[in-house]
Amino acid sequence: AGCDRAPAPAEEIKPKRSSGEANLVRLPPDKITQSGITLEPAVRTSFRTYRTFPGVVRPNENALANITTLVRGRVAEVHADLGQMVKAKQVLAVLHSGDLGLAQSAYLKARARRHVAEQAYQRAQFLFKEKVIGQAEEQRREGEMISIRAEAQEALEGLRLLGMDDKEIKSLERTQTIRSQVPIVAPFAGRVIARDLTKGELVETTHKLFAVADLSTVWVVANVSEKDVSYVQRATTVPNQPVEVSVAAYPNDVFQGTVLYVGDVLDTATRTMQVRLAMENSTGRLKPEMFATIRVSSEPAADVLVVPETAVQSDQSRSFVFVLQEAGVFEARTIRLGDRNGTFAEVLDGLREGEMVVKEGAFILKSELLKPKD
Repeated sequence: AGCDRAPAPAEEIKPKRSSGEANLVRLPPDKITQSGITLEPAVRTSFRTYRTFPGVVRPNENALANITTLVRGRVAEVHADLGQMVKAKQVLAVLHSGDLGLAQSAYLKARARRHVAEQAYQRAQFLFKEKVIGQAEEQRREGEMISIRAEAQEALEGLRLLGMDDKEIKSLERTQTIRSQVPIVAPFAGRVIARDLTKGELVETTHKLFAVADLSTVWVVANVSEKDVSYVQRATTVPNQPVEVSVAAYPNDVFQGTVLYVGDVLDTATRTMQVRLAMENSTGRLKPEMFATIRVSSEPAADVLVVPETAVQSDQSRSFVFVLQEAGVFEARTIRLGDRNGTFAEVLDGLREGEMVVKEGAFILKSELLKPKD
């Protein structure tokens, strides 16, 4: 029965494309023009790479003041608000302090006792010369005067510790008027970036009342990974060499900063090193706590074979470019890449200098290459 069965038609054998042919893409001239395909030669040139590091904008700590009070008191007046520009010595708030009043009273009493003790000692000296009193009495009066002078000096230093300057102390001595009002003043001109007090609140000496900052210059603080430390160190070899900084708030703008400080010790937990940049901010566009990105370039390497980054295509684990073989014929050439810098890619192997690669429109050739072949 098997012998009577008709033989199966022979399978049509299709010619297989060679591996070289499989990497070729052919396009007619009109489609090349419509696709906007452009070519550029692989060239050897000076090549510079870069690294980017995340950072945060901070106030310049050399122009930042966290203002506290030297004496415990109750808030009587508040004159400055958050975000307000203030001048040097401008009154930000006024406290009412019983402690300051008691200290002034103690100083005036000690000063009065000192005056009495000095007068008593002068009389004792006169009476001793006239042999009216003995030497022991004269020495006792001298000892009392020295002790009371020390108490008066202690009371004076107490006033200074509570924030009274020499001019205010002279006024207290002259008028003998006890003042319990404590002005809180700005140490320099700047902007109030923090305020933590309300009228009627009792504040202690550990309480931070205001933070005033001069934001005409700011810092950008970043943490650099251990493997990229050399990039930052190279940026400091030339004094005041600018480093590019961008912030999310102004994606189209690039700011210039200079490296102020490179850490000497790495963080053992994160294996990063702190870097601090100074940036001019006269326009006030950079705000503390903004996220920033620092871009640091490497030293240029000479005679490096490069192609435009737009020419490089990827397929699974390989990178390739389309190389012009002849008019309308492009070869998908596997290459080995080195570093990239956003414009060019370093080619380590697979390409020769002068070969024409597709710069724009390579994705169209890639789609043609990946089409199923009949």
